[in-house]
Amino acid sequence: MNTLVRLPWWRQGLVWLVLLLTMATRTLADDAPAPLDGYWKGPLKVPGGQLEVIFRLIKLTDGTYFAAMDVPLQKVSRMPVAVSVRGDTVSMLAEEAGSRFLGRITSDGKKIDGTWSQPGFAVPMTLEFAPATINTNPKARLTPPYREEEVLFTNIPVDLRLAGMLTIPAGQGPFPAVVLVSDAGAQDRDETIGDYRVLGSLGDYLTRRGIAVLRFDDRGVGQSGGTMGKATAPDVVSDVQAALNYLRTRPEIDLEHMGVIGHGEGGNVALLAASQPLPPSFVVTLAAPGLPGKVLLAQRQANTLKAAGTAPAQIDEALKKQMAMFDVILQSTDAAQAQTMVANMLRQSNALLDAAGAQESALDMTSPHYKAFLTFDPTAKLGDVKCPVLLLNGTADLNVGADANLAILTKNLKNSPSVTPRKLPGVNHLFQADPSEWPLVNGQQKEVFSPAAQEAIREWIVLQTKAVKVKK
Repeated sequence: MNTLVRLPWWRQGLVWLVLLLTMATRTLADDAPAPLDGYWKGPLKVPGGQLEVIFRLIKLTDGTYFAAMDVPLQKVSRMPVAVSVRGDTVSMLAEEAGSRFLGRITSDGKKIDGTWSQPGFAVPMTLEFAPATINTNPKARLTPPYREEEVLFTNIPVDLRLAGMLTIPAGQGPFPAVVLVSDAGAQDRDETIGDYRVLGSLGDYLTRRGIAVLRFDDRGVGQSGGTMGKATAPDVVSDVQAALNYLRTRPEIDLEHMGVIGHGEGGNVALLAASQPLPPSFVVTLAAPGLPGKVLLAQRQANTLKAAGTAPAQIDEALKKQMAMFDVILQSTDAAQAQTMVANMLRQSNALLDAAGAQESALDMTSPHYKAFLTFDPTAKLGDVKCPVLLLNGTADLNVGADANLAILTKNLKNSPSVTPRKLPGVNHLFQADPSEWPLVNGQQKEVFSPAAQEAIREWIVLQTKAVKVKK
């Protein structure tokens, strides 16, 4: 992830002071609409009331506008907006909200009369110039144009309650549906990393486009019971099976088109679920490993060191130390002794790592989950997968190299009726687009799920739906 340097607070204040003074002294030309720099706000009428919507626009040197949208009552702040101006007609598109405002600037330049529209909804709306500053919560969002429902379901064989969110598209249905599975570790239902939501972003995109989505908190996270640190891949498979069984109870879901989408290790879980009784109709993997755990981790370290410019001899030495550490983890029968040995080896390899940090890392690396991952063979059950599979990997992924892992998964999915491997240029392990494609929000780049990956997933799922209909 990139870290952008922000202006000092006092320089930000000067920039905004200059901007406000400029707006205060600007006059309206007789033969052209007023410049749009500043704040524009107006009431959005919705069933049961209205919401105040504020657009913030700053004209850039190339003549275009940087713009963002706030909806204080919905806790939306700085949502990116694409602005286009033709004569006195203004279009403001908030793609994340699936909404657009299209209007015409009045002759006095103080208002923009137009229409707010989003799927299945359009109302008149007037924006007025307003220089006041806005202070809202940057982590919230506009209410989406689909139904959200908090759900609880049970993994019956182990009597484990799991909590999640089911999002259902607008309309009658029944809808094709997917269960989303996070990467390794204890993750919430959105697989939240900082301000970036891996599965939350994907789930929103798919639901807006007609696909129901169930995503759930991992064991021991949020409202879900259990402990993720003790769970192995087969354990998580049983959680996914419970999620699929829950979807089968919902009348809004098309029972013939239920799939599983897994990220990273979650992709292996999705494939394992497809090898079991009552499998999903299809599987999509996002950066799923094909190599055994030990080999994958060694490859990951080699890729990282190579990208950092490390000399080949140093890379070889680091890999030898890593494999020696794996041997200690797998061969030791005394957990406390293994933790002490691994902590010492970590500190010898990294002089900047303190004792507490080494102990914490060693505790994680000697856990049952980590030991199971080291010996896990992702290809063992692939011959039992008999549904269509889409395999996606990014070329910028240093954790799960695209070429080697796509090749081995494709080769071993020999009984699947359709296997589609695809490499996505510039996409990393978190399925973020190349940083050059990130939108600007308040002058700073915002990490986004690759639009190309989102559309590839949606398009492929739609094709699976059509293929079944043709067979009928």
